[in-house]
Amino acid sequence: MATVTSTFRVLVVEDREPFRRFVCSTLEKRPELQIVCEVSDGLDAVQKAGELRPDVILLDVGLPSLNGIEAARQIRRLSRKSKILFLSQESSADVVQEAFRIGALGYVAKAHAGSDLLPAVEAVCQGKRFVSARLAGHVPAELVHGQLSKRVQQEHEVLGLPLET
Repeated sequence: MATVTSTFRVLVVEDREPFRRFVCSTLEKRPELQIVCEVSDGLDAVQKAGELRPDVILLDVGLPSLNGIEAARQIRRLSRKSKILFLSQESSADVVQEAFRIGALGYVAKAHAGSDLLPAVEAVCQGKRFVSARLAGHVPAELVHGQLSKRVQQEHEVLGLPLET
């Protein structure tokens, strides 16, 4: 994230503690990313987002008490400036599309978090969109990055590049 000089406050929402530890340790490699809170369910995510108004919210879809999609809908009303980045094993086209429809800037497949997490956070912090290459075919161009051609989408997918707005 050499091009980013600000500090970004991050809320991490993940119900599985070992994966949450992995996410936090990965984010801690970047001094400009400050983890302000970690929570393990959707209701707590909504509460903390409204209370803390973080810059970035890393949000799982499969959460107890309130799923990540519903939590994101509520968060959009409480903390409009927070940028939402989904990090989930859920990869169905319907869920990924709904995440972007409700205002997420990014969606990372957990299976690719090792390679995609930091580039996705960097893109989202810069107001750009990101989707894991494996999921790019699930999302219509207009939801992810405006009117890039199908060829450009395929190049991004093959090269593992973020899809930017």
